[in-house]
Amino acid sequence: MKKLLLLAFAFLPVALSAQEKVASPVDLINPLMGTQSKPSLSNGNTYPAIALPWGMNFWTPQTGTMGDGWQYTYDADKILGFKQTHQPSPWMNDYGMFSVFPETGKLKLNEKDRASWFSHKAETAKPYYYSVYLADYDVTTEITPTERASSFQFTFPKNDSSHIVIDAFDKGSYVKIIPGEQKIIGYSTKNSGAVPANFKNYFVIYVDKPFALASAWHDWKKDYGQLEYTGDHAGAVITLKTAKGEKVHLKVASSFISIEQAELNLKRELGNDDFAATCQKAKDAWNKTLGRLNVEGGTIDQTRTFYSSLYRMLFFPNKMYEVDASGQNVHYSPFNGKVAPGYLFAGTGFWDTFRALYPFLNLVYPSINKEMQEGLINDYKEGGWLPEWSSPGYADCMIGNNSASVVAEAYLKGMRGYDIETLYQALKHGANNEGPNATGRRGVQYYNTLGYVPYNVKINENAARTLEYAYDDFAIYQLGKALGKPKKEIEIYKKRSQNYRNIFDPQTKLMRGKNQDGTFETPFNPFKWGDAFTEGNSWHYSWGVFHDIQGLINLMGGKQQFAIKLDSVFEMPPIFDDSYYGGVIHEIREMQIAGMGQYAHGNQPIQHMIYLYNHAGQPWKTQYWVREAMNRLYRATPDGYCGDEDNGQTSAWYIFSAMGFYPVTPASDQYVLGAPLFKKVTVNLENGKTITINAPKNSADNKYVNTLTVDGKPYTNNWLSHKGLLNGAVLDFDMQATPNKDRGTKDADMPYSMSNEK
Repeated sequence: MKKLLLLAFAFLPVALSAQEKVASPVDLINPLMGTQSKPSLSNGNTYPAIALPWGMNFWTPQTGTMGDGWQYTYDADKILGFKQTHQPSPWMNDYGMFSVFPETGKLKLNEKDRASWFSHKAETAKPYYYSVYLADYDVTTEITPTERASSFQFTFPKNDSSHIVIDAFDKGSYVKIIPGEQKIIGYSTKNSGAVPANFKNYFVIYVDKPFALASAWHDWKKDYGQLEYTGDHAGAVITLKTAKGEKVHLKVASSFISIEQAELNLKRELGNDDFAATCQKAKDAWNKTLGRLNVEGGTIDQTRTFYSSLYRMLFFPNKMYEVDASGQNVHYSPFNGKVAPGYLFAGTGFWDTFRALYPFLNLVYPSINKEMQEGLINDYKEGGWLPEWSSPGYADCMIGNNSASVVAEAYLKGMRGYDIETLYQALKHGANNEGPNATGRRGVQYYNTLGYVPYNVKINENAARTLEYAYDDFAIYQLGKALGKPKKEIEIYKKRSQNYRNIFDPQTKLMRGKNQDGTFETPFNPFKWGDAFTEGNSWHYSWGVFHDIQGLINLMGGKQQFAIKLDSVFEMPPIFDDSYYGGVIHEIREMQIAGMGQYAHGNQPIQHMIYLYNHAGQPWKTQYWVREAMNRLYRATPDGYCGDEDNGQTSAWYIFSAMGFYPVTPASDQYVLGAPLFKKVTVNLENGKTITINAPKNSADNKYVNTLTVDGKPYTNNWLSHKGLLNGAVLDFDMQATPNKDRGTKDADMPYSMSNEK
């Protein structure tokens, strides 16, 4: 009995000392967080990305077959390759991928035949290191990354037939084996669209052991004696004689530009480093990047969840640029197929990430976002549009014109030293034209004349588009104002930013599709997903007035009625109408099973809604629901998210919330207050200043803010200034177990709303 009690005690949450700093945060990360997913139910839809922050290439063990977006799932029991991936999401799938795989005994080329059983008990996943035992071959595989290259270490048994299989995938690939140099080169063209016809991912592989045998293969068949092949599906296999426990090393690099550039990437990033040295450099790079944020005084589970979420935020958009022989940044353009100078990034959907991921970069990692802004200039110059979803070119996915928020916010929050004028012109171009593959604005001719996208003109998700365009117009107006543009030029965007009012139904006090003749859609079911809205219903999208919550409050009948409406989201049962989709999409299921009523945190449209109690003078409800969402919906486990993680956005919600504030209106100077999760958070800013967030009484019970002082002075506002935080700040929260219903309730305490501007 005593042993059982001790065992149970071992799994209770362990509080870290308030004085205890995490020495190596990268080792608290679980890259398997969110991997227990499938198309019908997402617990993150992630994969273990073995990579450096914002690296060009990621590596992942591959449990899904070639072309399967679910390339690694926790419930799988076989691995069939170790894959270089650039996949931003299983729904977007991958581009430029190839894989490496060790075998022993009889050679098996077909991916299903070669797949080996494995166990998570014999698997180690760190951001900088991956290891797994392949039971069918008695081989251990280890991987460690650089930005554009990686090092492999295979530990083989004694065998005269140890093999390494290179799979360049189908849809057009090439391999060449050069035995005298112990080298394999090739390329993969496999992609999911959004690339030009000449797209290739070139690779070069060096092996530190002479080949006993070598052969190209194609279409799952070995081509004896042939060392080179170009066709639909190319591959290579080398055979080695190995001793028991012998370690065979591969150095692998790739390039979107050429084989020669891949060689250069390999020499520059791996050089003469052995596996251990590369691994240590990768670990150090992660700890340096993660070390911008130090958390103390939470449970070990909270700390692991915090850093695992932060890890997921530091991948996308990832670097598409390389460094040429003269040390200049260059990139292959997924827009025109040419090689051009400068930065380029890919792999993000602004519909998701404008909300919190980019605001976080602007606060904590502004220099990488400056590079991203320069990359957007190249997107526009080379393709004629800013992307709304890049994968790596213009992907035809999601709605909105949210590049406006991403561009405007960066400048408004201090980014300088790049061609903002070109970006401003790009925003105006996107706001007034309909472009290819989700760029620009679909329905713009209606929006700019009627003030909304009509329900009955065969443009789907029309109400959602109207709401997002209105916020995007606000962002353009704010940027134009900051750039000193003529009033006549920018007033049109200010006026259009109020277009959200045009689809507000005073009868239901919800957003509703509106026909071209000015009548509302009939019948109206606010629980109907899709149709007028995007992956949500009216209850989710009616809060999507990021820039003018006071205006929305006025429409809903005042603060009291607004707060009651907010309450009802959590109080209603999770009923739904899935008729538009003809079945239950995974986002619906994730709302249904979360136990939080109509609150659908697993998708982006409603994620800011909890913070809106601050605008209604009831900040304690924000404090309660933020803590509930963090506790219920996040955990550093394979089922640790409550829906698609989506390129860092869902993680960014958690990181901001754990710090105690959130960017409800990204294209403004303000963050709206919640309540911190830890006893202490230290943010080490790039400018050398520090934000220190102290909450020494914080606990599971003490979730409410009694008082707050900023730099030692009492502070009653429900918001914090970005500019103020950048100057360095000390925030002292006095936490308690009961709500303080007096603090933050006055009109003067309310966060920014456009309607309150004088």
